[in-house]
Amino acid sequence: MQTALTLLPDFALILLGYALRRWMTLGDHFWSGLEKLVYFVLFPALLFNAITRTPLSFEAVPLIGTGAAAMAGAMLLALLAKPLLPLTPISFASQFQCAFRFNSYIGLAVAAKLHGAAGIAAMGLLAGGMVPFANLAAVWMLARHGSTSVWRELARNPLFLSTFAALLWNLGGLGIAPPVGAFLGRLGEAAIALGLLAVGAALKLRGALGPSGRAAAGYFLIVKLLAMPLIALAVAREIGLVGIHFDVVMMFAALPTASSAYILAQRMNGDGVRVAWLISASTLIGMVSLPLWLAWLVAA
Repeated sequence: MQTALTLLPDFALILLGYALRRWMTLGDHFWSGLEKLVYFVLFPALLFNAITRTPLSFEAVPLIGTGAAAMAGAMLLALLAKPLLPLTPISFASQFQCAFRFNSYIGLAVAAKLHGAAGIAAMGLLAGGMVPFANLAAVWMLARHGSTSVWRELARNPLFLSTFAALLWNLGGLGIAPPVGAFLGRLGEAAIALGLLAVGAALKLRGALGPSGRAAAGYFLIVKLLAMPLIALAVAREIGLVGIHFDVVMMFAALPTASSAYILAQRMNGDGVRVAWLISASTLIGMVSLPLWLAWLVAA
């Protein structure tokens, strides 16, 4: 109960974003602009500031390895079900990414709430390492239906670029002047609240899935919100992951699907309607499942 109450303000921001999008006549251009501001400016500043201030060590290797194992397991489960799901190839390719892609905005917000700057840094490292992996798999599956280059996607992904730049900066032993650090800190403070509002504004549960669509959507949701955390839990315990890194990798595995999955599906002529539904459903279910996972970890 205490864990759920701790996360309540963050989930309340998501619901507020949903309400504001529908009750205030701000226009789609406002929310589109807000999402771009968060994605290209505020969250990269948050990641860069947190990672450059955190001493790096080989202790992060098991964290990233566990995250990669959980994501690979979810991909495999999705692929194994392909012959059984009554979906067209393009629809499966579009929804496939919903089984493993993760919402960095929610992840960083929860990590900050539970572990402060150390949690942000750990989640930033893990998210930065998994972004290339997730994009490679998602674009590869959709590649036959579009002309998007995997490397072009990575080269313009601000979360990946900011994480990579912060790692180089940190490893180079470069410092940050106090005024610059304060500037980045202010941007980071705005990132979480505005990012969660943008997540809520993007929620969309309308659209006919059909009987076959409902079965497939249910399977992908189970893989993302149940199977992927269980895989992460098994791997983390096997290799002895503890402390903040254990908490962060479990949060990572239990996160809802990223809204960028819809953007990719649309850009590559995929099944954007069903992907949008899956993202919204996983976000709403995640408001319940994520606190339950964290509460169970605290109790264990």
